[in-house]
Order: sequence, then structure tokens, then C-alpha cells
Amino acid sequence: MKRTALLVLPMLLAGCGGGGGSVTITPHPGTNASLNGRQIFLSDSPWNTPVDTADVDPNSDAIIANIGANDEFHPDFGANWNGGPFGIPYVVVDGNQPLVSMSFGYDDESDPGPYPIPPNAPIEGGANSSGDRHVLVVDEDNWVLYEIFDAHRQGSGWYAGSGAVWDMNTNHYRPAGWTSADAAGLPILAGLVRYDEVEAGAINHALRFTVNVTRKAYIFPASHWASNNTDPLRPPMGMRVRLKASFDISGYPPQAQVVLAALKKYGMMVADNGSDWYVSGTADARWDDDQINTLKQLRGSNFEVIEMENVISG
Repeated sequence: MKRTALLVLPMLLAGCGGGGGSVTITPHPGTNASLNGRQIFLSDSPWNTPVDTADVDPNSDAIIANIGANDEFHPDFGANWNGGPFGIPYVVVDGNQPLVSMSFGYDDESDPGPYPIPPNAPIEGGANSSGDRHVLVVDEDNWVLYEIFDAHRQGSGWYAGSGAVWDMNTNHYRPAGWTSADAAGLPILAGLVRYDEVEAGAINHALRFTVNVTRKAYIFPASHWASNNTDPLRPPMGMRVRLKASFDISGYPPQAQVVLAALKKYGMMVADNGSDWYVSGTADARWDDDQINTLKQLRGSNFEVIEMENVISG
């Protein structure tokens, strides 16, 4: 995360994105365990609201061109790259998971501990990663999500750059100006392409993606910017795009079709600074990389920006 100014099935999940390390997937609850169709947040949450009939922003073409109209869409997750699954894993625990102490670099914008993070919780990129090192924990009994960024074990607890606690029984948002474990102040898990949903045949929420140059601005449900760029034709955090209705998805394989259908109906939100058009998903050995990689046929020009209102800028 770039900042400015300041299961059910047993298998082996290796570190993603070249980070190294591995974690054993245990029976449910466990790493990448199915959420069994439970909805994250309420039905009227922005994450769960379709945008297939929403108006197109008048500056859509210019914003898409600035991101890269000819640039390749990229699934930033899969079963095998550089030795193992890559993407962002999560772990499901029950309500009896012991709470541990937390300390934060951005403590003034983090929810205080303790958090129910297992000592062997999977870290994005693996234990030796130098990347974002997200850790996502779902308390399935209380339906609460705990997310941390730049996670490191510290004694019996954890140190993180920032941390956020999300009550998924409500429509939970960060205070204005606050970050989360994501630069935009958004929940990460809510926007991931998860294997359990793709296997079930439908993703019923918006997805999360990154762009290289964001604007010093955000729109709801985002709450934080991470840029000094004030160009109004650059995307603010929380900006939402959707796959154009005219895009033909019929020739794509099943796993890719589920993702494409979600991109048409729910779209995806700018959540962090990163590579352009990178959509996030779980690190899971069950992905079929041949199917997922067909998504790379998409280009930026296949998307359009949903009309933006009430942009908060500096």
C-alpha cells in the first residue's frame, strides 16, 4: 500500500507474489474457508448495490484514458506464480479465538486491539514478504472482520502499520479522513474475488482494484486519499467503474465468466495505489490459472466510470 505524507479442503498455500513462505489450509474454520454465502454488510451497502443501470460520469472517457485505455486488465491472484498461490488470503476463526495485543504505526487512525488473530494467520506474500503484508481475519460467530496492513508478529501479539475492525452485521464505514488496512479506508475482504463465491457461480458485490496514479480526493464509501495529485481527471479513491454492458462474456470459461458478470453488475472500486487495472482476489491453490488468465484479454477501454457525486478533495 503506497502512502503519501506521512475449508474446507486441506492443501498447501504458498506465499504469493514472490514473498515466499507457506501456510497449511486447515478444515473450516481456516484459511480461505467458505463464508457459506453470508453477505458482508447489509443489502443496501454500496458494496452490495448493483450499478448496471447507473449513469456514466461525464468525464469517464478522459479518466479511463488517464488510467490507460489500452492497458491490460490484470487478475492479481491465482494458483501458481513464483512457487505458489498469489493474492490476499484470509482466515476464518470462531468466537473463541484468543484475543491478542496490537500496536500500530498509524495508531491515531487504527481501531485499538486486542484482535483475534491466530499466531499462524496467513500473511499476504508469506512470512518473508516485503510487500503490503495484509492479514484478514473473519470472526464467523460474531460476524466481525479484522484487517491489518504491514503485519508482523510482536511477542504474543502483532504490530501493523494500521488496523481496522468492521462489523459486518451493519453498514460500517471509517470516519472521514481515516485510512484502514487499505489506503482508501475501505474493507479489503469485501472487494476480493473469492474462490467460494466463484465456485458457487456468482459474486454479488463490487470488487477492489488499484491504479498507479490516484487523485488527492475520495468519494463514499472511501474515507481517505493517498496522493498529492489534484488533477480532476485522475481517479479519486472509491471511484467505481463497471464493465460495459456491450462486452460479450459468452466465450469466456466458467471462472472468468463469474468475475465478468460481477464487473458488469457491481463494478469495482479504486482502493489503493498500485498497478493499473489490477483486480484483487484470494491466494488460493484451487484457482484454474488458465481460466483466470483469460481476463487479461480485457482492456481499460472496456470499462466506464460510474457518475461521481460529492467528491471530497483537498
